[in-house]
Amino acid sequence: MISKEEVHKVLSKYDKKKLSLATLCSHSSLQIFYGARQEGIHTIGLATSAEQKKIYEAFPYAAPDEIIELDDPKEFPVDELISKNALIIPHGSIVEYAGSALDTLPVPVLGNRMSLEFEKDRRKMFDWMKKAGLKTPVILHPDKIDRPCVVKHAGAKGGRGYAIVHSSEEFYSKFKNTKGVMVQEYLTGVRAYPHYFFSPLSDKGYKASNGHIEMLSMDRRFESNIDESYRTMMAGVPIKASFTVVGNEPLVLRESLLYDVLEMGKNVVEAADTMFGGIPGPFCLELICDENLQFYAFEISARIVAGTNLYPSGSPYSLYSFEGEMSMARRIALEVKDAAKKKMLEKITY
Repeated sequence: MISKEEVHKVLSKYDKKKLSLATLCSHSSLQIFYGARQEGIHTIGLATSAEQKKIYEAFPYAAPDEIIELDDPKEFPVDELISKNALIIPHGSIVEYAGSALDTLPVPVLGNRMSLEFEKDRRKMFDWMKKAGLKTPVILHPDKIDRPCVVKHAGAKGGRGYAIVHSSEEFYSKFKNTKGVMVQEYLTGVRAYPHYFFSPLSDKGYKASNGHIEMLSMDRRFESNIDESYRTMMAGVPIKASFTVVGNEPLVLRESLLYDVLEMGKNVVEAADTMFGGIPGPFCLELICDENLQFYAFEISARIVAGTNLYPSGSPYSLYSFEGEMSMARRIALEVKDAAKKKMLEKITY
């Protein structure tokens, strides 16, 4: 992993009045480009196909100011990005497809790229959640499966390849290659995905560590055929459950549950401080709320998540914290401007 000192040496040579935000043209990039446009920051889209470029032609207000074409998402145009004073905004597609390329990338990344290592490795992620004191599903060895379990692959795959198993025999019949998979007990309840932003610069929000967290929005996800399975079963058609994320829908919690959600976000931030040096910027907890209104966390996404795409003009929660529109992407752009003005970009980048 490239050192923070090396990255900040590059950052020290940037023209802070001409910063750019760059990201892979995928996942939440429409929102990222739109939010940066609202704050007057130059944007760079990294596109790997002609089809990607056509998307932004269809949505001109969410198009990047310029597009750099890549043959491979792992091949960042380092010199060009540095010459344009670019900060990389990580999202799910960067975690999944660029992955290890970030380890040696000298271009500054918004947030702490160490947190992405904990997101990619589920065992590290569970250590993080345990350190934060979160309730989590039981993790079982494949030989010890004695209840319904969901089997997950490492990385940000949007639910692809997940499967439900009920026994060790069923597990081994479905998974020949078990490297990197994790077996979690299957929890029932309402899925809730709160979207947090942690700022070490702000004095507003919910106090956490040396700054404040803001809960900007929340969603739940539509996952392939599992979310429509009741219709299929009523029709008498058997299905093989699939959990690939297709889209998202808004969610607002009953107000009495907000304290628990804010405390969980605070504890995740403070655990990150002690484990790998903090998590400035956006992150998301993936939760189940059971019939006793108890929350269980089963994943952390240590960057902007696609569920925030529901709220380019803000959400019921962001409206209570900001005057006017405030999406997660615009909040990122606002933090970059504030950090540049205060000469504190080093606090929010690595």
